[in-house]
Amino acid sequence: MRFKENLHYFCRVKSMKQIKQPSMKQIILSILLIGGIGITACTQTGTNDKTASLTTSDAQPATAATGKVIQMDKAMFIEKVFNYEASPDKWVYLGDKPCIIDFYADWCGPCKKVAPIMSELAAQYKDDIVIYKIDTDKEKELAGVFQIRSIPSILYCPVEGQPTMTMGALPKAEFEKMVKEILLAKPVTAN
Repeated sequence: MRFKENLHYFCRVKSMKQIKQPSMKQIILSILLIGGIGITACTQTGTNDKTASLTTSDAQPATAATGKVIQMDKAMFIEKVFNYEASPDKWVYLGDKPCIIDFYADWCGPCKKVAPIMSELAAQYKDDIVIYKIDTDKEKELAGVFQIRSIPSILYCPVEGQPTMTMGALPKAEFEKMVKEILLAKPVTAN
């Protein structure tokens, strides 16, 4: 039966059997779909302040002793790594040791998996390399200079030569391989 009320038409349902309930299969598939979307790789589209303190605890202030991951800002980057304002067209590394720069965000799940690996690498290679972290939410200009579109993004800066970038949460063995091949490899000399 139909009737008009406030310019809206409503249908009277004769019994609850006419209302189709979703099946358990549909409910489970919906939950998996929503969960899958939430787990996918992080991109720079938002923040979640509830997880803000989870990854910054691994980073140390700029004056930290060797063997620790150092939190970096723009001024420190220009001073210790690369002054892109003075020489925007040519990479000139300013550090005395090779470095790794971890571009991350506090809300990023894969970044949280990389943080303890970077801490382990900082302790393991404390005499050979320096590891920095840059929060892309706070340092948007630095993220823009390196065209960071996906995090975590890891920049490997050898003392000589061009830097190399990788993206994603890789296993520790992959990071170690990159350190040995890019940062600690001895230059080949011609005889």
